[in-house]
Amino acid sequence: MHWLSGKRFMQVVILTLLVGITIMVSVGYGSKSIRYETVWQSLVHYDSGNMDHLIIHTSRFPRVAGALLIGAFLAVSGALMQGMTRNYLASPSIMGVTDGSVFMITLCMIFMPGASSMTLIVASLIGSALGVALVFSVAKMLPNGMSPLTLAILGTILGTFLSGVSQALGTYFQVSQNISFWYNARLHQMDPVLIQWTVPFAIIGLLIAFMVSRSITAISLGDDIAQGLGINLAVMKSLTMLSVVILTGISVALAGKIAFIGLIIPHITRYVVGQNYKKIIPYAAIFGALFLAWSDVISRFLNPPFETPIGVVTALFGVPYFLYLVKTRGGRSV
Repeated sequence: MHWLSGKRFMQVVILTLLVGITIMVSVGYGSKSIRYETVWQSLVHYDSGNMDHLIIHTSRFPRVAGALLIGAFLAVSGALMQGMTRNYLASPSIMGVTDGSVFMITLCMIFMPGASSMTLIVASLIGSALGVALVFSVAKMLPNGMSPLTLAILGTILGTFLSGVSQALGTYFQVSQNISFWYNARLHQMDPVLIQWTVPFAIIGLLIAFMVSRSITAISLGDDIAQGLGINLAVMKSLTMLSVVILTGISVALAGKIAFIGLIIPHITRYVVGQNYKKIIPYAAIFGALFLAWSDVISRFLNPPFETPIGVVTALFGVPYFLYLVKTRGGRSV
């Protein structure tokens, strides 16, 4: 098979090994270290009466699975946003998408306190769409509103506004404890049932991302070039934002707000594989998955025996990189 020959085959092998090692390390280490023999035994001969087996199946495996999935979803979302807008600062956390999701989840918790997992996912998806629509609608009304820095600043302002309103409503209606999970991402509280419910949405979001990848490559070079190639910009951009809304929405529903993955990983991916989004999308997914999973592992060892919030770890990488992009790229587009 030509597609799995030579260099690409080695890449697949190496990345598969990295994912496997990541899972083993994440499952084995934490506040309680578990031997790899025990991990293997829990897979082949699960004993519900064994505390280690219980920890592995109800906490460690859902945690690393959630980290891998969320990292992949946010990285792909960031790559799509950066390619579509030609804005090197675009990402779900900076453009108000994640804050819109948290806002709608807050309303759901207030007015539907017994909401099911599916209801939370739908609310998060609606919130993602709200965040996108709000930021881009206001940007279009401002002079030079679609420039990278202006759009990033506007997204941060509106995202902060939505977050502030969410917290104010949570405090007023006394549901702050219930929604604190979504303000401060906690991978260790990953819900296995919620992960299962998000799988169909994830498949749809990723399929759309792969479907528009060729068009995004052209759009990233300029709208005129894309139109010259016969690409329907309105349709492709709508599908792209639909993918972003789905992937970001389910990420927030799973673990709350996690910043900077959608900003950092697409840049690293383009540096590694070039500007072709047919390659950027799958590689960004893998790099994002590995990045968040290892950030989660690091969070367990920064301040033992306590766990450092995952947002702090991603910010340690993300904030310097964000400032670097602003300094080196100024107001220029991708």
